[in-house]
Amino acid sequence: MARIAGVDLPKEKKLCVALACVYGLGRPLAEKILEGLKNQIAPGIRVKDLNEDQVGLLNSVIAKEYKVEGELRREITANMKRYVEINSYRGYRHRRNLPSRGQRTRTNARTRRGRRRTVGAAAKAAPAAAKA
Repeated sequence: MARIAGVDLPKEKKLCVALACVYGLGRPLAEKILEGLKNQIAPGIRVKDLNEDQVGLLNSVIAKEYKVEGELRREITANMKRYVEINSYRGYRHRRNLPSRGQRTRTNARTRRGRRRTVGAAAKAAPAAAKA
C-alpha cells in the first residue's frame, strides 16, 4: 500500500486520481506533479503497481514543493484565528458561524448555520394550553 504525506492511497485507482485523496492536492496539481516525474513514473500507472523507489520519489517531491495535509490545515486554522483576533469582517463571520464569502443568509446557508430552529412555535402553543 502506498502511503504519501501520511495518507494511504486507494490501490485500484490510477495514480493521478489517487493523489487527489491527499488534502491540498487536486486532480490538476496531481497531473502537474506526475508530468514533472514522467521519466521515472509512467503516466497511467495504478497505485498497486508502484514500487518503493517511486513512492519515495513522490513523497519527497510533494514534501519539498507543496503544503499538504497537517501543515496546510494548521495554516488555514491560523489564518482564521488571525481574522478573528483582528476583528475583521471575515473574522466576525467565522466567529458567528456564518458564511464569510458574501453568500446570502436570508434563505439557504443551512450547511454553515446548522439545523433550522423554529422561533415562536413553542410560545404560541403554551398560551393555548393555558386557556383550556
